[in-house]
Amino acid sequence: MSSNSDVSLSTYDESLGSKLALKVKGPPFVPIGIAAFAAIVASGLYKLKSRGNNKMSVHLIDMHVGAQGFVVGAMTVGMFAIFVVDFFLKGRSWF
Repeated sequence: MSSNSDVSLSTYDESLGSKLALKVKGPPFVPIGIAAFAAIVASGLYKLKSRGNNKMSVHLIDMHVGAQGFVVGAMTVGMFAIFVVDFFLKGRSWF
């Protein structure tokens, strides 16, 4: 291997901030999912004292499932929106 073709792996390293910045520049579904996740977790933790007769573990599981479901839903809607735009509006074929 010649020294000209050697590429340092550090040139391909991306920080978490740069990855998030790339996702923010694209469709807004990932940042919306992250914000909704944070909002659901914050409201769940706020309501922790007034959970009633529920056990804490059940309350935390419900909060986790709700937040995770919203993130998956936002990503699904985003992928469907990208598919509709590419396939129907721009006439591209994915197959």
